[in-house]
Amino acid sequence: MSKLLLILTLCTAIVGCDFLEPKSAKEPVARVNDTYLYQEDIQALISENTTKQDSISIVANYIQRWATQQLLIDQANINLPQQQIEDYQGMVEEYRNDLFAEAYKGAIVSKLLDSTITREEYTLFYQQNKENFTLKEEIYKLRYIHLDASFPTISETKQKLRRFNTEDVAALQDSSLEYKGANFNDSIWVKKETLLRQLPVIRTKESKVLKKAAFSQLEDSLGVYLLKIEDVLSPNQTAPLQYIKPIIKEIILNKRTLELIKELEKDITKDAVKNKNFEVYTQK
Repeated sequence: MSKLLLILTLCTAIVGCDFLEPKSAKEPVARVNDTYLYQEDIQALISENTTKQDSISIVANYIQRWATQQLLIDQANINLPQQQIEDYQGMVEEYRNDLFAEAYKGAIVSKLLDSTITREEYTLFYQQNKENFTLKEEIYKLRYIHLDASFPTISETKQKLRRFNTEDVAALQDSSLEYKGANFNDSIWVKKETLLRQLPVIRTKESKVLKKAAFSQLEDSLGVYLLKIEDVLSPNQTAPLQYIKPIIKEIILNKRTLELIKELEKDITKDAVKNKNFEVYTQK
């Protein structure tokens, strides 16, 4: 209790004395053995909109956590075997170095990476790697309209959706605000899982509805559904380019990233040798 009281008293003093105002550098607010916590370390904890009471609580909790962690670190340095301490210090240093190196490489790549992929690049990559793009589930091209059960021209709308010529498309789109839902883009492939999630009414009649060229009129408590399946691809068939395009994009960009990083590492080492900032000494 006395320790907590001391922390709360300290926090009250910190917050009460214009906590948000800049203070002189390295002003300590807590100490554990030879390690200090400075005011600049906790300055960012409190925003201008934080109340005084909340500020006291936030700072007190932070100081308590910091002290506990620091005490554990000090005890670890005293009680752990020296070799284990050195091993952990080496791991920490290696992680630190990797963190800085990766951050720098990431900054360079973000500036230099060309994320534009041409149609020819997509096609070439697809043709060269078709065997790797095998479907694991059924996919569909379709169009549908979800109508209220009392919609006055269901029969006419059904005919337009089934026929789907230029005039029909224009008429359906003009009336789209009257529908409860619709999709007229039947050039996009959709996963079976996604389709069943969007139109759960299909589940009870999957075998009849989900066939190539099938046209269905379905009903449930939410209304009437008009559905035309344009095309179907089954598992183990080759995925179409349009469907697999996002994956190809990711692969191509990852490959470009690795090439950029490889070139960066090569150039930075080459420049260091040229400028005599990097030398390898002959072992005797």
